[in-house]
Amino acid sequence: MGHTSTNPELLARVRRIAGQIGAVEKAIVAGEPCATVLHRVAAVRGAVNGLLDEVIAEHLESHVAAPGLAAAERKAGADELLAVIRRYSK
Repeated sequence: MGHTSTNPELLARVRRIAGQIGAVEKAIVAGEPCATVLHRVAAVRGAVNGLLDEVIAEHLESHVAAPGLAAAERKAGADELLAVIRRYSK
């Protein structure tokens, strides 16, 4: 997907997700109830989906909708995004 500029908000999201993954691991190691693990995994899934939404929006703004892009650049940006959506939205 091309270059993603350093974005402190995205990095903060990734770090929070890493913490949530750590909490899932601890819950499993500690033998916590399935419901606790499920809630933690669901929270991770929601956080990852939110991160995905932000990265998609950034990609669209930078590689599809940015003023001054050539038609070939726009097509390449759209094709990259479509390939990711097709591969991971199953």
